Amino acid sequence: MSRDRAALGAFLRSRRDRLTPSQAGIEPFPGARRVPGLRRDELAVAAGVSPDYYSRLEQGRQANVSADVLDALARALRLDEVERAHLRDLATPTPHRQATPGTVQRPDPGLLRLMHTLDHVPVLLLGYRGEVLARNALLPQVLGNSLEPGASFVRYMFQEPIARERIINWRDFASATVATMRREIARRPHDQRLTALVDDLRATDRDVARWWDDHGVRDYASVSKRIQHPTAGPLSFDIEIVCAPHEPDQRLVVYTAEPDSPTARVLPILASWNAVPHR
Repeated sequence: MSRDRAALGAFLRSRRDRLTPSQAGIEPFPGARRVPGLRRDELAVAAGVSPDYYSRLEQGRQANVSADVLDALARALRLDEVERAHLRDLATPTPHRQATPGTVQRPDPGLLRLMHTLDHVPVLLLGYRGEVLARNALLPQVLGNSLEPGASFVRYMFQEPIARERIINWRDFASATVATMRREIARRPHDQRLTALVDDLRATDRDVARWWDDHGVRDYASVSKRIQHPTAGPLSFDIEIVCAPHEPDQRLVVYTAEPDSPTARVLPILASWNAVPHR
C-alpha cells in the first residue's frame, strides 16, 4: 500500500469514528457495536456506495476515486471545507501529482515590503514547510528566540522550551500547527524535507504524535496568541495571515493588537530595546 493510500484510509477511518449514526442521519444497523462511530457498511449506505467499494478505499486497495464519490463521502462524513479539500488531495492518484522540488524558498519582495511597513508589531514571513523566510526586529523580542531566516518555526514551537514558557495558550496554537502541517503534507506528499520534518517531530514529541493520530486538518487561519513576557508582562495578539495571490506558498504572519490596549502601549517600549537588525 502506498503512503498516499494509507493516509487516505486512515483519514476516512478517523472521520468515520467520530460520527454517530444519528449525526449521519441514518438508523443504526442492528447488532452489537464494536466501533465508536459509524460502521463501514453504515457509511457506505449513507454515501451511496457499496460496502465492498468503501472497504477497498479504507484498506488502500482502490486506485481511483471519482469526484462524485468524494463529494458523497464528504457529505456523509459531515466534513468542513478544509477537510473536503484534504480528502481530495489524499485521493488524487499519485502519478498525476507534481512532485515538489526540494528547493529553498525565497521571500517574496512584495511581502517583504509589506513586512517592513509594519515595524510597530511583530511580523513573520513563513514558507510552506514552516521555515522562516524573514521576520522583523520586534518578533524575537516577543517570542524570545532569534528565529533567523532559515530557522524552522515549527521546530521552535516543539523543540524550544521557551515556546511553551512564553506562549500561554501554547497547546491550542501547537495543535493547530500540527493540523496545518498535515494539510501541507497532503498537498505535497513527495516533498522529502517536509515529510522528514513531520516524521522527526512525531518520533520525538508525544504531543505531535497524539495530535497527528487525531487526523485533524486546518488551513492557516487567524487565531489569538497570548504571551507571558518576562519583562513586559502579559501580551495579547490576534494573528492575521496575509497571502499574495501570486505566491500562495508564503504567508505573512502579523501579530496585531487592539488599539490603546496594554499590549499596544507596551510594544513601542519593546521596539526601543531592539538591537537586532532587520532581516
